[in-house]
Amino acid sequence: MDITLIIILSIVGAAIGFFVGKMAATQLMKKQIDAAQAEAERITDKARIETEARKKEVVLEAKEKALKLQADTERELNQKKREAEQTLRQLNQREDQLNQRKNELKNKEKDVDKIKESFKEQFQLIENKKAEYEAKFNELNERKISFDTKVEKSELELAQKLEKVAGLSAEEAKKQLVETMVKKAETEAMAYVKDIVDEAKMHANKEAKKIVIQAIQRTAAEQTIENAVSVFPLESDDQKGQIIGREGRNIRALEAACGVEIIVDDTPEAVVISGYDPFRREVARLSLQRLVADGRIHPARIEEVVNKTRRLLEQQIMEIGERTVIELDVHGLHPELIKLVGKMRYRSSYGQNLLQHSKETANIAALLASELGVSTKQAKRAGLLHDIGKVSDEDPELSHALLGMKLAERYKEKPAICNAIGAHHDEIEMSFIISPIVQAADAISGSRPGARREILEQYLKRIKELENLATSYDGVDKAYAIQAGRELRVIVESDKVADQRAEELSFLISQQIQSEMQYPGQIKVTVIREKRAVSFAK
Repeated sequence: MDITLIIILSIVGAAIGFFVGKMAATQLMKKQIDAAQAEAERITDKARIETEARKKEVVLEAKEKALKLQADTERELNQKKREAEQTLRQLNQREDQLNQRKNELKNKEKDVDKIKESFKEQFQLIENKKAEYEAKFNELNERKISFDTKVEKSELELAQKLEKVAGLSAEEAKKQLVETMVKKAETEAMAYVKDIVDEAKMHANKEAKKIVIQAIQRTAAEQTIENAVSVFPLESDDQKGQIIGREGRNIRALEAACGVEIIVDDTPEAVVISGYDPFRREVARLSLQRLVADGRIHPARIEEVVNKTRRLLEQQIMEIGERTVIELDVHGLHPELIKLVGKMRYRSSYGQNLLQHSKETANIAALLASELGVSTKQAKRAGLLHDIGKVSDEDPELSHALLGMKLAERYKEKPAICNAIGAHHDEIEMSFIISPIVQAADAISGSRPGARREILEQYLKRIKELENLATSYDGVDKAYAIQAGRELRVIVESDKVADQRAEELSFLISQQIQSEMQYPGQIKVTVIREKRAVSFAK
């Protein structure tokens, strides 16, 4: 009974607890639902308030944009209105101008009509005068025909009388007159040409001489030296035996390796190295210096030392070329051209060192270019490279100028530089302004006193050609080339050559020398005419 009651009470308690809990849960849920509804209402009110605020902002922005657009539109309309008013004013002004121009044209038409009337009157007067003049002309023409007929008869009679008196026909007299007039015209033309040439030389060359003199004065130059031999000093004559070697094997090996001639003679404490190639002579000199300092002189050692010395000199050639282009401020030169520039150090022309000549030509060309307002850099570059064909081993059949131009073109030098190199001996046409400048600089460097040696045979040949050229003219008795060929004195026969003819001879000989011969500097031509009267007292 107790247990059953307990169970029943337990069940009743559980049911009561369940209902109580369910009621509590229901109330809690109801509270949450109410809270959620309140929150939803709050969020809804907030959203409504924000929406209304945003709506007001959008409306305000729209109003502002509308007002701004209206203001811009009104401003643009005002601007268009002002422009239209201005255009209208311009059109009105143009219309006024056109009306004024129209009135002026009407006035001019009236003036033209008046001028036409005046021209018609003048033309009628001219026609009347023309008729009068034609009548007079016909009358004069008739008189002229009558007069010409009388003159022809008189001339015929006079010609017959003259032929009878002079013993010459009309054709013979005309021929003599023409010959006399031709001779007189030739003499006057020669004198006129001489005066023109003298005046041109005096005026046209004045500034050129000034420029050349300034360029020469601003350039320091050295004198030519004898460069076919080199003298190697020795400490004692005992070293000559070591150089010669047993049965001359050492000296033969040295000559064969260097390509020069070693002269061991009675010259005290000296050995002479002979050869026309300065590079080979320098190789022999340096090799001999090393061998003598080392003391071991035999064929194998000689060959080794000569090879080392040659390689060392080839390196020095490149260094010499680099120093030269740096000294002359020449940039961007190809390495092969720099090497050829260095090789000029060991090449000479008529005793003048080729590198010194090229540097001197470059400096003179730059000075001339600066005086003439031409690019000094191009002139200096072309002056330095103008003789590179002389040190190249390629294509010996070409002249050095054309070969140098070919090398310059190969190594991408500018056309002006290539043309100056190829044209400095007039072998091609000069196409750029620096070409004659380089040619003049080369001539100045080569023809100045002390610049070059001249081979005796060539000198004598030139002197003989000068004298033969002068004696080829009629009336020339003797001709002498003096002052090393710088002056030609021509002695003429006084009974065959008059004073005026002597002046003509001087001019003709100088022009023929200038056109047919090659010579340094200038040649003065002096014609001497002397009249001698000789009598004997017996």
